[in-house]
Amino acid sequence: MAKILIVEDNELNRDMLSRRLIRKGFDIVMAEDGQKGVDMSKSESPDLILMDLSLPVMDGWEATSTIKDETATAEIPIIVLTAHAMAGDREKALEAGADEYDTKPIEFKRLLGKIKSFLA
Repeated sequence: MAKILIVEDNELNRDMLSRRLIRKGFDIVMAEDGQKGVDMSKSESPDLILMDLSLPVMDGWEATSTIKDETATAEIPIIVLTAHAMAGDREKALEAGADEYDTKPIEFKRLLGKIKSFLA
């Protein structure tokens, strides 16, 4: 069973996404801010990270970059999720180290396809 770390400050988004992924057979761990996401990327060794960009303490841009800069966590795929999709954000997210980019509201079937492609 693959473990996914959801880094999301919005409780409703965390709850909705975690319940749907658990029903698909994934083991889910969650962090509500970017710093906790960085810490849990080390302590939990997830197979994949879903990273919101608008986070307290440390934003998703910095958290993604920090995770990718650490030898122990650099290989963990990160899918960035954002509701504020602006022109150039996808490129900026990939430059920060994200492996993929998706928008909110989440289209679950599309996101699940991206998750499965990284875990295949």
